[in-house]
Amino acid sequence: MSLRHQIIYRILISSLCMVVLGGAIAIWQARQSVDKEVEASIHLALQLITLGIADAPVFQQVDDLSHLRVLQETRHLSIQLQKPDGQLIQFTGDHQPSNPEEMPPAWYIRLVQENYPKVEHQLKTKDGKVLNLIIQAQPLDEITEVWQESVEFFASILLLTLLTFAAVNLVFNKSLKSIAVIVDALRGIESGQYQHKLPTFAVEEFDNIAKAVNHMMVELEKTRQENRALTQHSLAIQEDERQRLSQELHDEFGQSLTAIKVMAVTAAHQKADTRKISISITEVCDHLMTVVRSMMQQLHPLVLTELGLKATLEDLVNHWAERNPELELTINCGDEVDYIDKSITIHVFRVIQECLTNVIRHSQAQHVNIDLELLDSPHAQLQLRIQDDGKGCDFSKINRGFGLLGMKERIKSLNGEILCRSQPGEGMSISAWVPVV
Repeated sequence: MSLRHQIIYRILISSLCMVVLGGAIAIWQARQSVDKEVEASIHLALQLITLGIADAPVFQQVDDLSHLRVLQETRHLSIQLQKPDGQLIQFTGDHQPSNPEEMPPAWYIRLVQENYPKVEHQLKTKDGKVLNLIIQAQPLDEITEVWQESVEFFASILLLTLLTFAAVNLVFNKSLKSIAVIVDALRGIESGQYQHKLPTFAVEEFDNIAKAVNHMMVELEKTRQENRALTQHSLAIQEDERQRLSQELHDEFGQSLTAIKVMAVTAAHQKADTRKISISITEVCDHLMTVVRSMMQQLHPLVLTELGLKATLEDLVNHWAERNPELELTINCGDEVDYIDKSITIHVFRVIQECLTNVIRHSQAQHVNIDLELLDSPHAQLQLRIQDDGKGCDFSKINRGFGLLGMKERIKSLNGEILCRSQPGEGMSISAWVPVV
């Protein structure tokens, strides 16, 4: 069910509840009003009768009704005078509405009208005859007035409800147009269209959503460009690595194998110096073994598979320390890291390798500290911290380079988190947390 229909149904149900509750209250008030009006009319009639006959406590004759003329304009009452012979004389009671269409419906009369008691008052004539004055409630005209007021009340509620529906529809039409624009933009995001920005909306809530969506588009486009650049860079590195390996295989292995072949052919002659040729072949083979180890180390460190992460990192640190004696490298690593899954250790190794490469190339640092430990609480995770005292950098001004981006992608691929902090002249600190299953 759409939001518009839900709101309309709720307004309709609320209006019906208001009508039912208002109807019950209106009927209760109508009963109270009619009761008070009838009671007041009866008391008024009795007072008029008392005042009308105060100067003549008894009638001169039975037909002398001049003292009761004051009762003819009394409202809501049927007043009759019963003679001793039983004849009834009607004074009031004809209060039917002049327009029959103004009559309230029968069900409303039954709900409002009550069984009002009949009031009788005895009068005496001069000759001792007793007349009976009968006063009975006839609240139809009052009920008619209350009915008209109720009709006006419910007509007002109906009008207010219609106006509410109209106002809600106007607001929803405007809101739904804004929602449709936002939904179209989200569908565009789903299909990879990040260039179409949402406009500014007059409604604050929609405008905040639009700003959030536009910011998300900018970040997604930025991330896509970074990933595209990183992919292209990775492909370029891969091709360069293949070309370098191909060139090295051609230069080293081709020349060495050719030399071995020539020396083997030469050794077949009777006058050849076999001992000297053997020594030369051995030297060429040793050189090839060194080249193979170097190539294998560049492709994948075998020591990582054979001896574990701790030994591999120590070997890496020793290698960089030998090549850069002016740089002090320290590493703190426990034996428990050797039991981590291999898919994690290779990424952690590459991150540390990239960090050391950046330190050597850019930081001009004198001290580098590497801490790697396995934490048990609150969840098992591997914590890596690398800190140097180099010249640092301002990340907002770094426009090129894929080292940091590559490290971030490696850590994120392991469902981890990485935090890089640096200020010019204050070195750099890299912290990473990788969950360990």
